[in-house]
Amino acid sequence: MEAPPATTPSPIRLIRVPESFANLESDLFQSLGATVTRKLGRNYRLVRLTDPTQAPPPDLAGFISWNLPVHHSWPCNPRNTDGFIEHAAQALAAKFSASNPQTVLVGALDPGSPNRYYRSLASNLRGRLLQLFPDHCSRLREATDQNPSLPTLFCHVGNEGLFCGLQSPRQSGGFHPGGTRFIRQSDAQTISRAGAKLAEALHHLQLHQSPPAAGSHWLELGASPGGMTTELLRRNYRVTAIDRAPLDPRLTGTSNTLTTIIADAASFHPAPGTSYDALLCDMNGSALDSIRQVLRLAKFLHPGAPAIFTLKLPGANTLDEINQLSRTVIRTAAAGGLNLIAKVHLTYNRHEFTLFLQPSSGS
Repeated sequence: MEAPPATTPSPIRLIRVPESFANLESDLFQSLGATVTRKLGRNYRLVRLTDPTQAPPPDLAGFISWNLPVHHSWPCNPRNTDGFIEHAAQALAAKFSASNPQTVLVGALDPGSPNRYYRSLASNLRGRLLQLFPDHCSRLREATDQNPSLPTLFCHVGNEGLFCGLQSPRQSGGFHPGGTRFIRQSDAQTISRAGAKLAEALHHLQLHQSPPAAGSHWLELGASPGGMTTELLRRNYRVTAIDRAPLDPRLTGTSNTLTTIIADAASFHPAPGTSYDALLCDMNGSALDSIRQVLRLAKFLHPGAPAIFTLKLPGANTLDEINQLSRTVIRTAAAGGLNLIAKVHLTYNRHEFTLFLQPSSGS
């Protein structure tokens, strides 16, 4: 499918700032050259850019989890608008169907609300849109089947109305409207919230490259209590888990796919000839100490293998402090042969970023 013609840049953007960085919003928008015009949902902002053609500076990557140009809006209260779905669908089809988006996706502005009205409205609106748009828009069974670099028509609905934009998932910040979908975990099966964080990280990785195939061997640093380990095992990966603390007892009985080593990561040395298909690091403590251990062990990665690194930000609270630490860690990684693919703040991240790294060619 050919890419649609370029859409005129819009000075109005729908931006989502993670709650972890809500206290930095004024500094963020000032750096972005943006004026907030309206608050939407729980943590979306409708902003006006001074220069709509300028991409956000690299230092702001991670502070903004969703960034969509608003090419169409209908400020209204859908609950009180007769025929909302049909009127909205007809207007969007008239405006965007000729642009040939790869698909149309609709989400609620407040997806975490216990009131399901807008989630149902979003689903019903998408169903009607798919009847009006070209046939190929309905052929994608999963959001992750999208081409990350081709435009999608993303739509958001809520008490404040309808807000839509045409942009690729990679530029927007995820395959779903707003980024990634809420991941439910059963309390009976959940060892820690880190499992959902990794599930989201693997989802985001697909914006940039294919995830490791089933059966791939992961090296996990800072594995205890085992939330991420559990998620890797569920995906039929083999895992070598390193931590000074033991894993949760519920992970016993997985010895055929899990190797547990109770040790400090700094003292771990893979056996000669060992190689890994991916590396995962969620260690606490100094970010620089952690990235140095990742660099030491990244020499055992296959070419092109991803390294997913949680950049903890203890003691860094202002925009300048966080950016300084991030730049230092990213420069250290690059100097050691690991290049940055993306820096994001995942839904399940706290005061931290997730870095996606990859060995440079020849390293």
